[in-house]
Amino acid sequence: MLRGVLQLGLGRGLLTRGLGSRGGGSTVDWDEKVSEVKKKIKSMLPGEICDPLYDTSHLPPEQSDVVIVGGGVVGLSVAFWLKKLEKRRGAIRVLVVERDHTYAQASTGLSVGGIRQQFSLPENVQLSLFSINFLRNINEYLAVVDAPPLDLQFNPSGYLLLASEKSASTLENNVKVQRQEGAKICLMSPEQLRNKFPWINTEGVALASYGMEDEGWFDPWSLLQGLRRKVQSMGVLFCQGEVTRFVSSSSRMETTSGEEIIMKRIREVHVKMDNSLEYQPVECAIVINAAGAWSGKIAELAGVGKGPPGTLQGTKLPVEPRKRYVYLWHCPQGPGLETPFVADTNGVYFRREGLGNNYLGGRSPTEEEEPDPSNLEVDHDFFQEKVWPQLAQRVPAFENLKVRSSWAGYYDYNTFDQNGVVGPHPLVVNMYFATGFSGHGLQHAPAVGRAVAEMVLEGHFQTIDMSPFLFSRFHLGEKVLEQNIF
Repeated sequence: MLRGVLQLGLGRGLLTRGLGSRGGGSTVDWDEKVSEVKKKIKSMLPGEICDPLYDTSHLPPEQSDVVIVGGGVVGLSVAFWLKKLEKRRGAIRVLVVERDHTYAQASTGLSVGGIRQQFSLPENVQLSLFSINFLRNINEYLAVVDAPPLDLQFNPSGYLLLASEKSASTLENNVKVQRQEGAKICLMSPEQLRNKFPWINTEGVALASYGMEDEGWFDPWSLLQGLRRKVQSMGVLFCQGEVTRFVSSSSRMETTSGEEIIMKRIREVHVKMDNSLEYQPVECAIVINAAGAWSGKIAELAGVGKGPPGTLQGTKLPVEPRKRYVYLWHCPQGPGLETPFVADTNGVYFRREGLGNNYLGGRSPTEEEEPDPSNLEVDHDFFQEKVWPQLAQRVPAFENLKVRSSWAGYYDYNTFDQNGVVGPHPLVVNMYFATGFSGHGLQHAPAVGRAVAEMVLEGHFQTIDMSPFLFSRFHLGEKVLEQNIF
């Protein structure tokens, strides 16, 4: 019976979830009413200039079919596909709420911009293959009339993953999965590695996998701006503010075993305006939680996880912010233009940045090394002690590197299994998730956006079956582990 409850809401499209049952007038109606009142006042006070009663231009609309919380690439991709797949133009009103309009702390802009097919799960490989096709044909999707074409500066230099004797069999099995899904990945022995990349020291390397096609890196900022420009042209509305509250209705159900379950539906989203105590309630039919590192807090506002421990109601969204450092260094004698995105056996990674012998890289900390996520300060000692020695061991030329810059960004880290959470909540029936990607959200955003839009509009996944990534796995204890996270 429990699994049956977990499936409640699946198989129902957006219309059956409340899109057609909005009450009240539209934003246009409100503006017309305000205009009428102004005219009446002006007619009663001849010769007087009527000051605006209340300027509402900075507020979100009073109603929207879909409210997307989070305006990064994942949220924007959901907005794009909702409008792209709507049955008729203008059929769905979409509002994107983003608290940081500068994107100064957004994970998107602070990413190193990699895209690869070298994952251990078939679904993640499929997401990457869909997304790379989207990126390679970006102007077929995101072109805007009279606007210049997008240039994502895609560098197809591939990924090179190194494995020790201990992890070689795992790498080999992963490559089998990748090839079965259509990815062009080859295995390389240490000797082959030295022949192709003579700058690398193969000590401790038993096997390597190399992406021969459709892997590399691109400019995340260009994708973000391109998506934002496109969805605005499609009629998507934007609001700078913070979601602070959900107003919900609830109904009680009882399972055959006598367990009482409370089903919730969000009716209103309260958006607090930037630098103000003012807020605007927005009636809606659907809420998309694409708040990245902060999606766990948004879920809590909707009552997710607020129930007895061990129950579905008490199951939290296990996504939290994890701080990651990125360092940029210069090395005149470093690897050349053919250098792929390298991920070492110890978790250290790097890639070239531009043409001037600059490189980007870092390393994910261990659980014991996890830094304080309350700020984005950079720990320079982490590079000196944990990153540089490993870099210099693998690439001897890096012994003479000089760090030129550094920054920190957030992973929306899924502590349960380091994989995305996609689709509706089983109890808060009109909240959908697109979060928890633990470092690979940027590269999978185009595919994830489509998957969420399909679930909202049609009630099921169509292009890629994302059902293993549903929220229900957290309660059932069914981990969907991705081994290639760095």
